[in-house]
Amino acid sequence: MKQPLFSGLRIAVAIALATAGALAHAQAWPTKPVTIVNPFAPGGGVDAFARPLSAKYSTALGQQFLVENIAGAGGTLGAANAAKRAGDGYTFFMGAVHHAIAESLFTKLPYNIEKDFVPVTVVALVPNVVVIHPKHPFKTLKEFTDFARANPGKLNYGSAGNGTSHHLAVELFKTMTNTQLTHVPYKGAGPMMTDLLAGQVDFAFDGMGTSAQQIKAGKLRPIAVTTAKRAPLIPEVPTMREAGLPGYEVTTWYALWAVKGTPKEVIERMHAETVKALALPDIKEYWAAQGADPGGQTPAEFGTFLHSEIAKWAKVVKDSGAKIDN
Repeated sequence: MKQPLFSGLRIAVAIALATAGALAHAQAWPTKPVTIVNPFAPGGGVDAFARPLSAKYSTALGQQFLVENIAGAGGTLGAANAAKRAGDGYTFFMGAVHHAIAESLFTKLPYNIEKDFVPVTVVALVPNVVVIHPKHPFKTLKEFTDFARANPGKLNYGSAGNGTSHHLAVELFKTMTNTQLTHVPYKGAGPMMTDLLAGQVDFAFDGMGTSAQQIKAGKLRPIAVTTAKRAPLIPEVPTMREAGLPGYEVTTWYALWAVKGTPKEVIERMHAETVKALALPDIKEYWAAQGADPGGQTPAEFGTFLHSEIAKWAKVVKDSGAKIDN
């Protein structure tokens, strides 16, 4: 009769020690700098949100949070790099809707966004905006579409890379308007914007975060936003539906993941710190200036949302016939 009691005590002690160890880990973390992998080049949409948040994390948690840019392959190169790192709470991944698209667009990925990462939260939701270089005369979506139909393949567009929402947003547009447009992929929205401003590419379905200042400065002409409602930052610009393309809707979102194996307590702490940061007046003001709505969903809510986005974009990929060999 004594053996079961002894075994029960051992189990209770083991549970108590494990719980104490987890609590100690959570209380001590972080004890060294933390890396946030950004899978795009500096100056793009992920950078616009990762860097302000990393500064807030550094202040709140007393350790440096460093943004590491690993660009290439539509954001999948950086994701693959992050997926291989230790799930010890010292590497996080700041990705985007592009990573939901990549699951069906790329024929083979060296990682799985749902299996190799753990959701923390969405940090921002941003409208895409159709921006034209002012060398072109198009003032409306109809004028733009009519020209594209009459001149197949003549117009080219820039994107943050193969498989990004900038890319697939145009693929969706092409299938809905029966147009042919030439894709020029870059290693991030920053390099793409440089060439768009120089007139090296004709247009983009870009995130508001990287286009807003250029629109305000008159360097790019917006003709439509891709969300269901008009964007408060440029309220004079119609939605795609209002501009004559009902049924078209795309929102770019940016989000934070932990590497698989990261302690649950660390994930919960990062979620809590993100929610706190998103409520700060200066962050709210900055987000608004990017045309962004804050996120803050729980890890479980984000996981459900991610799953639905993967399914949504898989249909767009199938309908458009877009595929990328890698």
